[in-house]
Amino acid sequence: MTGSWMDPVMTGQPGTASPVIHASHDDVDVLSQLIADALHDDDVSRWLLPSPGIRRRILPGFFALLVQRAMTGGFVYTTPGKDGAAVWLAAGQPPSGYAEQLAEITGPWATQFRVFDTVLAQHHPAGRAHHHLAILAVRPGQQNRGTGTGLLAAHHARLDQHATPGYLEASSSRSRDLYLRHGYRPRPDSPIRLPGGPPMWPMWREPRHVARRE
Repeated sequence: MTGSWMDPVMTGQPGTASPVIHASHDDVDVLSQLIADALHDDDVSRWLLPSPGIRRRILPGFFALLVQRAMTGGFVYTTPGKDGAAVWLAAGQPPSGYAEQLAEITGPWATQFRVFDTVLAQHHPAGRAHHHLAILAVRPGQQNRGTGTGLLAAHHARLDQHATPGYLEASSSRSRDLYLRHGYRPRPDSPIRLPGGPPMWPMWREPRHVARRE
């Protein structure tokens, strides 16, 4: 196996607006706000926090928690203009202190976030190493320009090189169809439904064969 997980990324994919790069810790705030803006009206966001004003206040901090986690235990990709973000986590338990941080950020709505985490954990595949695409978001007004495709392709190339599967939970039928086009397939338990809320589609991508140089 050649290369390493932390090789520099600067790859322009066909149809993308700009190259894909690794995000840095300095990008946490801007990417968290980008994700919150992009997912503000997502069905899952509305289920977590029905009030638009509360979503604007709470979601950036929640997404910052996930981005920071991925910075130390996964991968965060963006573009030079910070027009999108892909947040990948290695499979495993949240780091120590996550529950306390989540409660501090979400306050009176912490129970709803805990239910969300519990439902997803119950359906998360076990027994095989994989990477988890926790978030894929593109800045409002910048969609449909290939940014999301480029962000996906950057890490898919790594997964293929290392023969590692990918996993995600699509939060809408539209995003499910996008991931179908990128090689993901619904899991047998798909869709799952949040209590009193929208469906989500657990999806799995087998790595593609990559010819290795001698």
